[in-house]
Amino acid sequence: MADFDIHIKGGTVVDGTRAPRFRADVWIKDGKVAQIGGRAPGFAKKTINADGLFVVPGFVDLHTHYDAQIRWDPYCTISGWHGVTSIVLGNCGFGFAPCKPDFQQRSMLTMTRTEAIPYASMEVGMSWDWESIPQYLDSLDRAPKGVNCIQYMPTASLMIYVMGLEAAKTRPATEEERAEMRRLLAQGMDAGLCGFSLQRLGRHSGQADYDGSPMVTDTMVDEDILNLARVLCERDEGFIQITQATGHMKEDLAFLEKLAVAAQRPILHNAIAASRRDPDPHRKSLAWLERMRAQGLPIFGQGATTRSGFAFTLEHWNLYDVSAAWRDMLTGSKEERAAKMRNPEMRAAAKSEKAMYALDKNAVGIGGRLPRLLVQSVANKPELEKYVGKSLGQIATEEGKHAVDVMLDLSLATDLQAEFLQPEPQFNADFSAEIINNSMYTFPGVSDGGAHTKFFTGGAFTTDFLRWLVRDEQKITLEEAHYRLSALPAHAAGFRDRGVLREGAWADVVVYDMDGLGIEPDWIGEIAHDLPGGEWRRVQRAKGYRSIIVNGVETFAEGQCTDATPGKLLRHGRAE
Repeated sequence: MADFDIHIKGGTVVDGTRAPRFRADVWIKDGKVAQIGGRAPGFAKKTINADGLFVVPGFVDLHTHYDAQIRWDPYCTISGWHGVTSIVLGNCGFGFAPCKPDFQQRSMLTMTRTEAIPYASMEVGMSWDWESIPQYLDSLDRAPKGVNCIQYMPTASLMIYVMGLEAAKTRPATEEERAEMRRLLAQGMDAGLCGFSLQRLGRHSGQADYDGSPMVTDTMVDEDILNLARVLCERDEGFIQITQATGHMKEDLAFLEKLAVAAQRPILHNAIAASRRDPDPHRKSLAWLERMRAQGLPIFGQGATTRSGFAFTLEHWNLYDVSAAWRDMLTGSKEERAAKMRNPEMRAAAKSEKAMYALDKNAVGIGGRLPRLLVQSVANKPELEKYVGKSLGQIATEEGKHAVDVMLDLSLATDLQAEFLQPEPQFNADFSAEIINNSMYTFPGVSDGGAHTKFFTGGAFTTDFLRWLVRDEQKITLEEAHYRLSALPAHAAGFRDRGVLREGAWADVVVYDMDGLGIEPDWIGEIAHDLPGGEWRRVQRAKGYRSIIVNGVETFAEGQCTDATPGKLLRHGRAE
C-alpha cells in the first residue's frame, strides 16, 4: 500500500517564502505536503517527474468575477489553466447573494452589463437554491470545484436586499437599514464570509448597471461604508476590497485612509497601474501606500500588471461607459443600440469634445485611443473587406469622416458584428517591476477573471507575469515572483495554510517549465464556444505547466483536465 499520494521528483522548489530555490523531492499525502527533501519512507501512488522544472505554491487570484462561472466550470478557466488554485469571489460589491427570489433576473441582468457576463449562460448555468448568504455559502460548498474559493459580502447585493433597488441608488441608508446591514454582514461572517467588497466610481461610473445608471455602490455615502467596516473591526476578522475612482486623487485616498482606520483590517486597494512613459502615477501610489503602512494601516496594493488586449464589437462593448454620451448610446438591446447609432443627435454627442476627452483620458484601461483601433473583421462582408487591418483614424482620413462615424457606420453595416482590435502597445517592464519591487505590500493581479468574457482575457496574468518580468526581462527574481503570486495575497486575504510549500500546509502545487511557459494564442486569445446557453467567450490557453494540484489532487496534467474536483469553499479562509 502506498505511503503517499503523489511524489514530485527531482524538481527545483521555490517555496513562496522568498527563500532561495533548492532542489528537492516533494511528497503529498491526504491533501497536504507531507515531506520536502530527504528520502521518504515508502512510495507514492503517482510520481511526477519534475527534473528541470520548478515546483511552486499554487497561485492566488484575489480579483475575479467567477461568481456565475464557477457553477458550470469548476476550474474557473481561464485562470485554472494558468496555475491559479485559489480565488476570491464577490469582488467590487457585485454578486448574487443575498437576493430575494423576485430579484434574481435583475441581478443577472446587472452582471451582463457591469461585468459583461452572458445572460444566457447565467440563465442556463445557475440554479438558484438560496436567498440568504448562509444559504448561498451552503450552495457554493455543495458545488463541485476544481479551485479553492472564499467569498465576500457583495455590498451592492446587500444594500438592494435591505433597501430595495431604487432607494439604494438614490439615498443614504436609514439608521434602521444600517443596523440590518450590520446584522446581515455579521450573520454572513459567522457563516464563513471573508469580508465585504465595493466599487465606488461615482455617478459617471465606467462600469454601469444594466439600465446605464451607476451601480449601487458607486454613489453610496461614506457612512454606509464605514457602517460595515465597523463590523469587521468589532469582530477583528475579515478584509475589504475596494475599487475606487482616482479622479479626485487626494479625496479618494483620504477616504481609503479613513476606511482603514475604521476597519483596522486589511484593505485591498485596486489598482496600481504603470503607464508607458510617465512614472509619476504609480510612484505616487506606492509612496502613499508606504505612508499608510508607516501609520500602521494594513492596506495592500493590487498591481495591474496584466498585458491583455481588447477585441470587441459594439453589440457587447461596455467600457465606453466612462463617457455619458457613449453610455447612453450603448445601453439596451442590439436593436436599441443600432437605433441610437443612427440618431444624429446621439452621434454628435458621441463625437463631442467632452466625449472624446473622456475616452482619451481613460484610454489605457479601455483599449487605447479610438482612432488607433484596427478593424479586425467585418462579418465576412466582401464589400467591407478593404477596411480590415486599417485603423479607424486611417479610414477617417481617407474618406474625410470622423473616426467615430467610421466605427458606427461599420457596426451598422454588419449588424453590430464588426470587430475592433486594440493594437498591441509597448509596455514598460521597468515601471511594472517597480510596482512589485519598490513596495513590500503589492502583488500582481486584477485579472477580472470571468468578466468581460467576449473581449478580455486577463485570467492569463500569472503566466504572463512569470514569462515577461521574470524570464524575459529579468526585472523580478523568481523567489520574489512566487512570494507575490502566492504567499502575500494568501496572507492579505486570510487564506490559512496556503500560498507556501511547507510540510503540513495544504498541497496546492504547480509544476512548470519556465522555458516552455507561454500563452496561446497571445494578445487577444481566440473564440471558444464553450459556455452554457450556446454562448462564446475569448480564451487564452496555457503552455508549460506539467501539473496543477489542488488539495493534493491533480486537476491538470500536461495541460489536460483530470476531471477531479478537489477544490473547497474556505469558510473563514480555511478548510473545515
